[in-house]
Amino acid sequence: MVLCGVVTSGQLNSAVPRRKMSLTNWRKMEAVFSAAFLLCLLVRTGVHGDSLTVLQAPEFVSFQKGDWPVSGEKIPDLVALTMGFSVQEDLSWPGLQAGPLFQRPRANVLVVVRGVDSLALPQSVASYPLENPVPFTLDSVAETVHSLFAEDTPVVLQLAPSEERLYMLGKANAVFEDLPVTLQQIRARLSQDGSVLASLPLNSLSRNAEADLLFLSEVQVLHDITALLQRHRHLAKDHSPDLYSLELSGLEELSRLYGQDSPQYRDATSILASVLQKFGEDVYGLYGNSAVVEVVTVKTFEAPLTRKSRSILESKQISNPGSPYNLAYKYNFHYAVVFNIVLWLMIALALAVIAISYNLWNMDPGYDSIIYRMTNQKIRMD
Repeated sequence: MVLCGVVTSGQLNSAVPRRKMSLTNWRKMEAVFSAAFLLCLLVRTGVHGDSLTVLQAPEFVSFQKGDWPVSGEKIPDLVALTMGFSVQEDLSWPGLQAGPLFQRPRANVLVVVRGVDSLALPQSVASYPLENPVPFTLDSVAETVHSLFAEDTPVVLQLAPSEERLYMLGKANAVFEDLPVTLQQIRARLSQDGSVLASLPLNSLSRNAEADLLFLSEVQVLHDITALLQRHRHLAKDHSPDLYSLELSGLEELSRLYGQDSPQYRDATSILASVLQKFGEDVYGLYGNSAVVEVVTVKTFEAPLTRKSRSILESKQISNPGSPYNLAYKYNFHYAVVFNIVLWLMIALALAVIAISYNLWNMDPGYDSIIYRMTNQKIRMD
């Protein structure tokens, strides 16, 4: 059994019996200790191949370059902080620094790519290792955007083409109503004019294979989103921030069918890297260089992602999903704010009632009141 730790040369000499050893045996022993040390170092540092890459970000959203790992379950909090929203628990992560109080990006675009641990993105702001890759959604961020900017009807789009999962809110219902969302619609879009099949170097990818068409369908969705945003440029000029969440799993299907060493998988990885780079640049430019674009690459999630369809506008909601009786929570993170508002307002009203009552009790009707004074003068005149 090998214990993880730093093995010095002195400890190595003490661990080896004091007897003559040949040079070959000594080198074998040294190689074994070096390999064990490197293995333990990898385990202790928690190296993961999955990554979070920031493609685009405005200057007032400061991402620091470094190798600080970020947990997968903290991605929604990270997105909320980049948009200027508060979170329930502080994110003690040095990769993101606090920015200006009165500046927030106009949009945040998060693309989750399943089936690959990293992509060769030529230009990016920063990249960080991703640990604990658990499934996550941006539902909490979408609810915050909806509650704070309900009158401005911001764009909220959550899309997973492979699972035909779509959720739109606000102006997204009108802007992306023509966006193909089902696999049948997307494949029909590939056969139309202006599809990505005419501009992409397919190489080993086939237009007839099921897995290849799934990957190409996701690329087509990215192309159509930027095309619709260019057609509705007024969205980037309003005061409400927009939120986009896209999940792509075409590479995962190609890896499962052909393998990671196959030419189809390598060609698809190269195509997706270039498409995502252009997608980030286009969205960043459409929003006036005021958008944050992140790409999460994960080989596989540790648990299957299950998401029930719901609408924020539903009147009947279960406030506590863990209770079968639909009981509300005792308090939430707004409890302290509401409590202080109610407390000090009641104290101020109580003091006002006491002061008014005291002054009325000690008031001289003949001297302080105009009514009694005018009455007395009229009596005297009569």
